[in-house]
Amino acid sequence: MGLFDRLRHEFIDIIEWLDDSNDTMVYRFDRFQNEIKNGAKLTVREGQVAVFINEGQIADVFQPGMHELNTANLPILSTLKGWKYGFNSPFKAEVYFISTRNITDQKWGTKNPITLSDQRFGMLEIRAFGTYVIRVKDAPVFIKEIVGTDGHFTTDEIAEQLKSMIVTRFTDAVGEANLPVENYASNVNEISEYVHGVIGPEFGQYGIEVTKFLIENVSMPEEIKKEIFELSRLNAIDLNKLAQMKAAKAMEKAAENPSGTAGAGMGMGMGFAMANQMGQTFTGGQQQQPQNQQTVPSTPPPIPPVLTFHLVVNGQQTGPYDMNALKQMAVQNQFTKEVLVWREGMANWAAAGQVPELNSVFGSVPPPIPGN
Repeated sequence: MGLFDRLRHEFIDIIEWLDDSNDTMVYRFDRFQNEIKNGAKLTVREGQVAVFINEGQIADVFQPGMHELNTANLPILSTLKGWKYGFNSPFKAEVYFISTRNITDQKWGTKNPITLSDQRFGMLEIRAFGTYVIRVKDAPVFIKEIVGTDGHFTTDEIAEQLKSMIVTRFTDAVGEANLPVENYASNVNEISEYVHGVIGPEFGQYGIEVTKFLIENVSMPEEIKKEIFELSRLNAIDLNKLAQMKAAKAMEKAAENPSGTAGAGMGMGMGFAMANQMGQTFTGGQQQQPQNQQTVPSTPPPIPPVLTFHLVVNGQQTGPYDMNALKQMAVQNQFTKEVLVWREGMANWAAAGQVPELNSVFGSVPPPIPGN
């Protein structure tokens, strides 16, 4: 600033701040040892608040509008200065403009994975990230607790502290939610609202309001994700069905290996099927069958359903259990003939001893040891 600029602005009579940035939260009115003229005009635009500070103490706060500075609208500063009968001379005071608009697209994320305990998958790690929107709600508190004497305060100076607070509260929230890991993706809105409610009062202690908080994604290890996708294709969590599905996939992989025995057998089967199809094509699709010869189906019959039963234990329905599980329970005296059972196709519950299909279960239980 040159000598003529200093002389020309010796007394300040217009105070305003034109913000052309997207990240400035606080701006101290720039001057060179200037004094504010009595009757000066203060312009506070929408989305701003002006705070006057005298010798380190917060004085008057001005909301959006045009203000003429005098003892009438500077009551606190007048008290601090000791102006009992008004003032006519210039005065010195620090003027801070605080942006109160929403500052959008603030990002947060977990630097390190969060360890959770899931009932089915055990200990696993997840990560999460999202965005949030903040604004200064209480300008004097924000200056007192965060800004201090910083004349140009931006979001970058507080971003890391806010992210740490968010990640801490998010970790607490997912731990208390105790949801199955596959349900996090379908409950991001509920978790977002919960975390928003928790961090709101903490941010408020710094004069900041969180106007929006969003969780964009919760990720988990790839092997867990693949297993969840497999289970989702089943109507219910059935270990027998899962084993059958994995066995079928193993057969497909074996068939893809022409050098293996299984691959050779599969290849022969496919060759016979193709030959049969070609024969039908050349004969017009109408092969003559001997009159007394039974037609052999070209595909195997469907696998018979696994026989399972529901039980009534301590007045509560449990199951279903397959025959192997029931045999083990019978050996351990956890399943007796008096237990009520039901399976698909039965009209009502019946005692296990009255169901013919369960005779083999109790027949496999050894009798009591003689003399006991």
